[in-house]
Amino acid sequence: MKKGFLALALGMLVASFVAVACGGTTAAAPEACNGEGGCATFNATDTIKIGVGGPMTGDNSAFGIDAFQSAQLAVKDAGDFNGRKFEVVQGDDQGTGDGGAAVANKFIADQTIVAVMGHSFSGATSNAMPIYAGKFIPMMSESATNVDLTSQGNIAFNRLVPTDKVQSVVGADFLSKTLGAKKVAVIHDGTTYGQPLAQGVSDNLKAAGVETVAFEAINPGETDYSAVLTKVAALKPDAVYFGGYQPEAAVLAGQKGAAGLDVPFVSGDGVFGTQFLDLAKDNAEGYYVTQPGAPLSDARTKFDAAYKAEFGKEPGSLSGYTWFAYDGTSLLISKIKEVAVVAGDTLYVPRKALVDAVRGTKDYKGLTGTVTCDATGECALPSSFLVFQIQKGAYVQLAADYKP
Repeated sequence: MKKGFLALALGMLVASFVAVACGGTTAAAPEACNGEGGCATFNATDTIKIGVGGPMTGDNSAFGIDAFQSAQLAVKDAGDFNGRKFEVVQGDDQGTGDGGAAVANKFIADQTIVAVMGHSFSGATSNAMPIYAGKFIPMMSESATNVDLTSQGNIAFNRLVPTDKVQSVVGADFLSKTLGAKKVAVIHDGTTYGQPLAQGVSDNLKAAGVETVAFEAINPGETDYSAVLTKVAALKPDAVYFGGYQPEAAVLAGQKGAAGLDVPFVSGDGVFGTQFLDLAKDNAEGYYVTQPGAPLSDARTKFDAAYKAEFGKEPGSLSGYTWFAYDGTSLLISKIKEVAVVAGDTLYVPRKALVDAVRGTKDYKGLTGTVTCDATGECALPSSFLVFQIQKGAYVQLAADYKP
């Protein structure tokens, strides 16, 4: 009898310790946690985390840093939720496919990460997508534009940016109609982003009756592209299109004069940002770049002031996706709040419900406009890319009736 009483007392004592350790009030997990992916669980002191995947170091770090800074402001604006704070976690994928997979594996190992803003580059995104889908972690990319990303049936991937299908039309139209080019040389960096974009431009040029006199590949990271430029110059193109990123574009811009290429250069959104200006310096003058933008509004003006005050840089200077990254993070936070369930002192985020909620986004009002996602994860507004020219060391948006 005495042993039974001691056992009962010990059991009650252990139960009380467990209750305290778990935050006091205990309750059964909600039924939604029995579904695919289960639930992420948060006690009263946990933060709800959103991963931000992008190049945080290396030649293309401006894209990732800009995205992370925008995400930080989104978290700051979101405030607390049921007594818990949101937090963004940086994942440096260096803009590569292998890096994307490594960051994704790092993020899924942390059960408090429930969503991912990014990845920034298409190659990194492509490798990360199946990893997140397997763990029911939704993504919202601010800048991965490769057309094929949404044709894979992936439940996790969504994006706010228009695709390179749109961008390639804008680039080709600008070359043929605005610049009046009859012969164009196309160069690309062989990446998941650069090569398909360059191919799309070439295809659209052909449809417009413009000859692609060269379709040349370069290796990213090299510092001498003079051989390719000399080969292209011998073909006497009216203009050159480059599909790739800022570091390689800066090398091309610096060496085109010596190769005898005194013709306009045009690139896509991968060459929009202060990194290109810093690397190319005076050689960037006159370069044309296509890039989506955010409409002017009171909300954007307020955000722009907050971004500059917080980080000491103009929004849109590191990359053209400052506002898209803010909207992507804010949208994910709104969906987390929408599906979360509180039981006792525990907050649950049903993972499958969150994936479905993000994909089902309708009429979400952000800085970039009113966002609705389709069944494949395309959430971009039906707006086109804008054309900018570098003038006196700054990107200047060109008017619709611009003539060189």
